[in-house]
Order: sequence, then C-alpha cells, then structure tokens
Amino acid sequence: MRPEFIQALDAAISGAVGKKFATLTTHSAGGGSNHQCFVVESAGERYFVKTDSGASLPQFAAEAAALRWLAASRCVRVPEVICSGSEQGAAFLVLEYLALQPASREGQVRLGRALAAMHAADFGEHRFGLDHDNFVGATPQVNARTGDWVHFFRERRLRFQLDLAQSKRFGKDLAPGYGLLDKLNGLFVGYTPRVSLLHGDLWSGNAGEMDRGEPVVFDPAVYFGDRETDLAMTELFGGFSTGFYAAYDEIWARDTGYKMRRTLYQLYHVLNHVNLFGAGYIAQAQRMIATLNAELG
Repeated sequence: MRPEFIQALDAAISGAVGKKFATLTTHSAGGGSNHQCFVVESAGERYFVKTDSGASLPQFAAEAAALRWLAASRCVRVPEVICSGSEQGAAFLVLEYLALQPASREGQVRLGRALAAMHAADFGEHRFGLDHDNFVGATPQVNARTGDWVHFFRERRLRFQLDLAQSKRFGKDLAPGYGLLDKLNGLFVGYTPRVSLLHGDLWSGNAGEMDRGEPVVFDPAVYFGDRETDLAMTELFGGFSTGFYAAYDEIWARDTGYKMRRTLYQLYHVLNHVNLFGAGYIAQAQRMIATLNAELG
C-alpha cells in the first residue's frame, strides 16, 4: 500500500469522523473476492476498508447506498458507512469495523426474525426496483422501477443475465432460458408479491453475528422486490439453519407456491455466476431452466 494513498485515506477518515488521527496502521483482512480488504487503526479506533482501482468507485458508492438502505429499516445490523471516494488513482470504501463471527444457532433464529421484519417494513414504496442501478457482485444490476413484478424480474433480471451470457458466448448453452421468459406468469397465479426491501445477495458469506449474538448482514445488492428472492438465495448455497426459516415463518410465513418460484429466483444468481466465473455453472443453470420449462409447459 503506497504511503501517499494511506495518507489520503487518513485524511478522508479524519474528515468523515470529525477528528484528526495519527498516521494509520494497516492490517490485511479477509472479506472480499473482488477487492483488497484491510483494517486500519489509529488511536485505538478501527475501520474496515475495501480498495481497488479507481474504476471500482461506482461499485463502492452503490454498496454504501445499499448499506444505508438496510440501516434505515432499523431491523438488522449492518456496518456503518464512514466514507467512500477515490484518491491517488484508487477507489475506497471505509466501514465501521465489526468483530464478526459465524452465526450461532441462536443468532440464526434472530436473523430469521430480523429478515422477516425488514421485508415487512413499510418504506412507502409501491414499485419494484430502486432509484438507481447498482451491482450484484461485479455485475451491473438494472433497477428501473415498475409496478409489475413479473415484468421487472423477466426484463431486469433474467433477460439481462441471458443477454450478458450470450455476449460472453454462452448463449447457445442457455438458449432455452429465453423460452422461459414468456411463461413466468404461470408461477404467480394467486400470488401477488408485496414490495419489500431486499438484501439482494443474501448467502451465508454475507451474514454473521457480534459476540453477543446480534445478527449482522453486509455486501448487499439492495432493491425493492419479492421477499422470496432473498429467501431463495439463502437456500442456494446453504448455511442457514432450520431455526432461521422457522423464525422467519413465525413473523411472516412463506407462500405455498414458494418452492417452485425458489428455482426461478435462484436461476438469476446462477446465471450471474456463469457470467462472473464461467462455464462451470452452465450445467446447473441448464437443469434449473429445464425444470421450470417442464413445470410451465
């Protein structure tokens, strides 16, 4: 880490918190497959920092906005945003440092309740999407608002990912996915999603807890959508307990049609993994597309 960048980062943090620090001490830290992460410390205070090339500034700005949305729900703890910006040709995001650990059995129960409460929170929103686009991982995520959820998910989520895969020469492998797009209404007979604030990328690697069991989530890709999309993502890679789901259902039980829509919502993330990580996820995406096409006829 160049001394000039550390000095600029020191000045940015000092300006954000309203007091001058001595020169920051840095410690490497895990917590990011796309960016370099480390902890800075001065005068006994610690902050978690992500940094990358200046081109990453839009991603960091979107993450900061997403964390503020989640914090506004007052339902689940997230790291406080300290500041973000670009200095010396490098972008950065500075967050409150939280000493996290994997969620315990009790912490999973608390997280299930917190997530249900967040999904039920009333932000006065009546349309799906968000007032700005953001990212899911490193992939752009289009959030142009609409009152039609099926249209939103078909065009802003599935078609976007299928078109991106086609541009990466995976289109032939995933062509049956386009045939699915006009059938989606069949999964929503008798079910009208409410507009809920979503984490947007809630897998077990993006959740933890504090030492007293307070659940924490981070690395969000927020927008307003069907709450089932968050729940489907928690099941895609595992790591959430039966207690988590039971606690969620105590607050707001899942709809009986969730199991088939779960496959639809997971498909979005699997397609995104194809686009981010390559052909290793194509077979999984193909199986999911075939399942949905068979169900919808």
